Amino acid sequence: MALFSSAPKSLCILRLSAIGDVCNTIAAVQAIQKQWPTTQITWVTGKLEAQLIKDLKGIDVIVFDKKQGWKGYTQLWKELKGQKFDALLHMQYAFRASIATLGIKAKYKLGFDTARSQDFQTLFTNVKVPSPKETHVLDGLLAFVKCLGVKDIKASWQLDYNFHDKTWAEQKITLDRKNLVIVPAASKGYKNWTAEGYATVITHAQKQGWNILLAGSPSQIEQDLASDIERLTSNPVTNLVGKSSLKQMLALLDLADLVIAPDTGPTHMANAMNTPVIGLYAHHNPERTGPYLYREYVVSAYDEAIKAETGKDKSELSWRSRVKDKQAMQRIQAKDVIAMFNKVTQG
Repeated sequence: MALFSSAPKSLCILRLSAIGDVCNTIAAVQAIQKQWPTTQITWVTGKLEAQLIKDLKGIDVIVFDKKQGWKGYTQLWKELKGQKFDALLHMQYAFRASIATLGIKAKYKLGFDTARSQDFQTLFTNVKVPSPKETHVLDGLLAFVKCLGVKDIKASWQLDYNFHDKTWAEQKITLDRKNLVIVPAASKGYKNWTAEGYATVITHAQKQGWNILLAGSPSQIEQDLASDIERLTSNPVTNLVGKSSLKQMLALLDLADLVIAPDTGPTHMANAMNTPVIGLYAHHNPERTGPYLYREYVVSAYDEAIKAETGKDKSELSWRSRVKDKQAMQRIQAKDVIAMFNKVTQG
């Protein structure tokens, strides 16, 4: 039964991290706004994630800085003092997020049910959101929206960036050729594919006339992988790794014709901008964590890797089972990524 038959006055969203999960949460929040445009929405999120959502219409963004430890909690509670929400959507089961709920006043505190909850989250909520049959993270978030009483829970996104970010991205792409943006690395090295694999795919794409751009954060692991890729490619690519803000990255992904990336935030950013993305997966089931609109484009070694590790088919395991083998991404073959590239680009 729906909690609200008419628009609630105010809602609080608690989703602190990470970029990919925040992207998924945006679709859920905007489904609420579509049905109830007058509802006041406050979103508590992390420092980096706030850069992505701070310009979303109708949302008051409050930053929680986990690096400040206990001081971060007291500052958050001080900022929310005097406010009482009709409902708190506790959409992150990490224990640190649950601690944050202690200082957020709300009539209803929604959290995952026992099928999806972890880290004692159910102890911090008074409404357990029924898990959907679908396994994807976003389907689990949309279940919160359905529980509130929102009828249209089809996932869609509206993200903006400013003129300066757009201008920056326009200066990097080429107008006379199609542009392939490759985000080669995730923050966790075991999620990354090989430089040799990327170089092989890049060579193929360049022969098809595509302009290639590498993008990513300033982290050393991302810059090192990008440098390795450059050394292995005979024709030049544009290396933008570590040279963009989050919103410049968003603009670049929006203007791109295609994106290739592993299980990382920009994969979901591209998805949110309706830019086709070929996701490269081996550690997590892409049916759970893949780019929501483009799961059919994923090149995955997950099924093979999980069976090699456990001796069982994924259907026999928990839907959130993760491959622990740090070499699992090397199971992905360049020929399979090229085949998917051809399928996506040639129809």
